Amino acid sequence: MEKETKADEEQTQVINPWEVSAKGKIDYDKLIDQFGCQRLDQSFVDRVHRLTNRIPHIFLRRNVFFAHRDLNEILDAYERGEKFYLYTGRGPSSEALHLGHLVPFMFTKYLQEAFKVPLVIQLTDDEKCMWKNLTVEESKRLARENAKDIIACGFDVSRTFIFSDFDYVGGAFYENMVKVAKCVTYNKVVGIFGFTGEDHIGKISFPPVQAVPSFPSSFPHLFSGKDKLRCLIPCAIDQDPYFRMTRDVAPRLGYNKPALIESLFFPALQGQTGKMSASDANSAIYVTDSQKAIKEKVNRYAFSGGQDSIENHRKYGANLEVDIPFKYLSFFLEDDEELEHIRKEYGSGRMLTGEVKKRLIEVLTEIVERHRAARAAVTDEMVDAFMAVRPLPNMFA
Repeated sequence: MEKETKADEEQTQVINPWEVSAKGKIDYDKLIDQFGCQRLDQSFVDRVHRLTNRIPHIFLRRNVFFAHRDLNEILDAYERGEKFYLYTGRGPSSEALHLGHLVPFMFTKYLQEAFKVPLVIQLTDDEKCMWKNLTVEESKRLARENAKDIIACGFDVSRTFIFSDFDYVGGAFYENMVKVAKCVTYNKVVGIFGFTGEDHIGKISFPPVQAVPSFPSSFPHLFSGKDKLRCLIPCAIDQDPYFRMTRDVAPRLGYNKPALIESLFFPALQGQTGKMSASDANSAIYVTDSQKAIKEKVNRYAFSGGQDSIENHRKYGANLEVDIPFKYLSFFLEDDEELEHIRKEYGSGRMLTGEVKKRLIEVLTEIVERHRAARAAVTDEMVDAFMAVRPLPNMFA
């Protein structure tokens, strides 16, 4: 049995697929213990480097993806010559994505390229229709808009199938949903997800929809006859409850448990008590933000760990544990040596907050402008191509 969270436990932090909040800083060690996953240590980073013959992604090198379930089994199988597939997703609740939304997709693209494996991307337009009170039509429209941002990350169309639940659920996928649903009691789903008597039954019935892309038989056009193919899910750790449930039922249905590789939250500009939120425009850097907007948000809202005066800053240095500009650079500044230089200079007080923010603005502007150009090149025909139900004959090539 997978370890599960008790809904009635007294918590100073609330982490679930719909809410991420904490009184103070998020305690990731506590979260690992509470969820029952494992820390991803340096031996995994070194092993991925060896198996793929390429330098690991900065998100791996810098512990942005910091926890896992059974990643060792995926790597063992890969080393034996067995392939796997990737599964990740997005709940399309807003027109534009922010940088926190891009984190799993940037990392998944690296995994797809490094391991040369197929990928399924689920757009849970049905979930957002139920949780965000959107109409079916609006949810479907947002799914297609978000698909353009996902495609703009550079995925390989010959190895990638993107699907929306409203369009794809049925057939073998629905059969697996029913099999999962029969294995999970009402008490169990309440224990894992904290549903209450006020939640409509759509919410209670949704978890199997997100569970079954973990099973290869949900995609007969891709994986016919490959029921033992393993699945690796890159996601933020708030999605873990879905897959604790999935891993619990998988052996009872004759499937391998999906493996997970899980990320930290990309913190809000105002500080680390939560994650970037699409509902608060000033907490996030959007992929649609202009250079001027990025500069203004970073300068005005990015929480600084610098001291209250230059004199004190020179004396005591910045508190890098709480400094958001430095945190963001640790996510996105590619150059390890430059980051280490900033860590030492800023931490000792020789570098000022304004200098760090200036460098961050440059880094974020480059990422956003590159993404915006890539997204502008994504046509409706390209979206149709990625979402077409079709075999991928070269998906393992």
